[in-house]
Amino acid sequence: MSNQTTYYSKSEYIETDTGNKVSRKATICGSQNIVLGGKTIIHGQSVIRGDLRRSGASSSSSGGSSVVIAVGKYSVLGEGCVVRPPYKTYKGVFSYYPMKIGDFVSIGANTIVQAASIGNGVEIGKNCMIESLAIIKDNAKVRDNSVVAAGTIIPSLTEWEGNPARPISTLPESTPELVESKSKTFYARFQPE
Repeated sequence: MSNQTTYYSKSEYIETDTGNKVSRKATICGSQNIVLGGKTIIHGQSVIRGDLRRSGASSSSSGGSSVVIAVGKYSVLGEGCVVRPPYKTYKGVFSYYPMKIGDFVSIGANTIVQAASIGNGVEIGKNCMIESLAIIKDNAKVRDNSVVAAGTIIPSLTEWEGNPARPISTLPESTPELVESKSKTFYARFQPE
């Protein structure tokens, strides 16, 4: 995320009532199963697979649908990233599980995410792979070109890198405030031409 103003073509993005900006070039499957928290930016060529849900998952009795992917406020999904729910086979039955992405999350370009959950204030670099059922706790960072193995739990305030990703440092206690400020500034500077 850059600190300078980024201009986009107003005809290329749809802006919702809650301030979400979704590229018309993004592929959103199963939109009835996806919740965006507001002021989230989804760049072009991104794919969000809300249609992949647990077999036999029933809708609520009020006729609504089940949430497969929930994305918090002020989050950014980079160009060409893929977000799909995690899966596993249990007792011979293949199932998808819901995914929660917190507030102030940045997912870099060309990254594939299948995590069970991503906490608030998480920064994921470009060209990463977050494998099925990984858990990334609040305010953690995954550097560019890293692969987080299936089932890995990344603790809060740690920075990870590599293939497979390993911890390389701890982050300062001020990280939550810095990431929140950076996310809000990026949203404010993402303006139509």
